[in-house]
Amino acid sequence: MAVRQKILILDDEQDLLEIYQEILARLPSQPEIRTASSGQDAIAMLENEQFSLLLVDLNMPQMDGFQVLAIVRRRFPALRTVVMTGSTEDDLRARAYRVGVDLYMEKPKTGREIIFFVDCIESLLERESQGGFRGVQSKTLLDIIQMECLTQNSCVLKITSAQGEGRIWIQKGEIIDAAVEDKVGKPAIVEVIGWKAGNFEVLPAGLPRPRTIFIQYESLLMETAQSIDEADGNRAAEAETPESLLSAFSRFTGVQFAMAVEQGEGKKYEHWGCEDPAPLAVWIHQTAHAFKNLGTQLKAGELLDIQGLGPQRHLAILSADDEVLGVGFTRALAIQQIRETLGQIEARWAS
Repeated sequence: MAVRQKILILDDEQDLLEIYQEILARLPSQPEIRTASSGQDAIAMLENEQFSLLLVDLNMPQMDGFQVLAIVRRRFPALRTVVMTGSTEDDLRARAYRVGVDLYMEKPKTGREIIFFVDCIESLLERESQGGFRGVQSKTLLDIIQMECLTQNSCVLKITSAQGEGRIWIQKGEIIDAAVEDKVGKPAIVEVIGWKAGNFEVLPAGLPRPRTIFIQYESLLMETAQSIDEADGNRAAEAETPESLLSAFSRFTGVQFAMAVEQGEGKKYEHWGCEDPAPLAVWIHQTAHAFKNLGTQLKAGELLDIQGLGPQRHLAILSADDEVLGVGFTRALAIQQIRETLGQIEARWAS
């Protein structure tokens, strides 16, 4: 039996502790949630128990969040840390990332912010991470940029990898410019996002930056992901297997898993990113079949796709003559983003 992971939440406001505890107790991984109302109590708990993640407020009496983080980095270097704060000051963000936190977030207020907060915490609890960027181990650089845009931040993302160093300027949640070597604007975005691993640092916005990118960040990231996907696909088209095709869908914004199920009674399937694929394969097959029959009975025409919004993730199903494709999306994606991404996935799947 797998050991439940533990999250420790540190905040001097008891009401917030109770709210966070209730929200995080519903995570799909079902971690054990513990709380502390002072830095001294949190350090004592860390010394006596093994935790996977620490959430810490910055503004606290006696021992503030930065003091706690300094101690944690010395005594518990492997512990992942998240700053939760009500402050919007850019210099605090930069200081927190210099200390080595995995994620810096403003305390969620809206329903969408809460969903995004839960998705980020769940991603940090994932046990296996291949590649990724220091800061959010299980996230791609595309996801990191989306985090900064969704939270309406103004900052400069400095990205370093074996391929070089690049910078992306974000102003009030919109990407306004990017630069790497001799490339600027969208070509620089495509270059940097194509890097598979490295380090990132969040810097204050600084002096005003001339704008070279004028489309919304959602469209920009989707177009960039598609450009990278097409380039990778051209290089690997001849050797592509069903498994590699499904894993290629992970490059699209917000995709968490993909599964292709045969339409026949055998229900053979291929999958990428599914923890328990067999029940999901049965459900996808049955759902597609049920909706197809419903369409026939209602004389509504051929079933093209199904899109559903769930409490843990969103799911879409595409149907073809001999196969059904199921794709899972993070809950942070809006329905319009899902539809646009699904169109790109369908084009790739059909080809």
